Amino acid sequence: MSIRYLIVDDEAPGRANLRLAMDAHPDWQLVAECDGAAAARVALAGSGANVAVIFLDVQMPGESGLVLARELSRLREPPLVVFVTAYSEHAIDAFEVHALDYLLKPLSDARLAQAVERSADMLRQRQREAYGAALRSYVDADAKAFADHLNVRSVGRIEQVRVAEVLWLAAAGNYVELHLAGRTVLHRITLNRLEALLDPAVFLRVHRGAIVRRDQLARLATTGDGTYRLGLRCGAEVAVSERYLAALKAAM
Repeated sequence: MSIRYLIVDDEAPGRANLRLAMDAHPDWQLVAECDGAAAARVALAGSGANVAVIFLDVQMPGESGLVLARELSRLREPPLVVFVTAYSEHAIDAFEVHALDYLLKPLSDARLAQAVERSADMLRQRQREAYGAALRSYVDADAKAFADHLNVRSVGRIEQVRVAEVLWLAAAGNYVELHLAGRTVLHRITLNRLEALLDPAVFLRVHRGAIVRRDQLARLATTGDGTYRLGLRCGAEVAVSERYLAALKAAM
């Protein structure tokens, strides 16, 4: 399968570096190199729906890459966007929260190969509509105080999980287990990062490794060794640490 792509970067060396690096992926066909959002619009209009992936620089003079990304997010099945950026921890956190891919400058061939493979997997599984929902949630994030959806990426897929369906959350290394009614979803994000996206009026931290919905609080019990266990209405039991005990008792 030939994958048609655009490069959008205001700096000529950046465009050239990416174009040369993409020579290692012969199934990918370059449609155009664009020096900004305006040129990208022209290229997209001339190519129609045939552009499947856009490598989009975030920081460009005039219109930033995010302006173009916001426009693309309104399409039912937008092209996949791989954001290209200089290092910014906040920006990278945002991409990862919304299951979007990104490349750091200067480019790494290994990281580029990973982004290429992820994009190809999503195209094979016809995930552009699901991707569009994830992209919209990213560009609209500033308008919301807290998340109402979580975009969870697995191999070649993005699943949008409603926060209203999450009963409790548990840390699992660099992942978080999202416990829903009847199933558990693994989300690649830290619990601390995810906590910042959740409404504290709805969710409560009870342990360094656990957050629960307040409406799930059912019973609090001590164990033989003086620790506490929290029973939830869904039937789960969660450890409680001393640090969060007073707030939990007040909530109950």
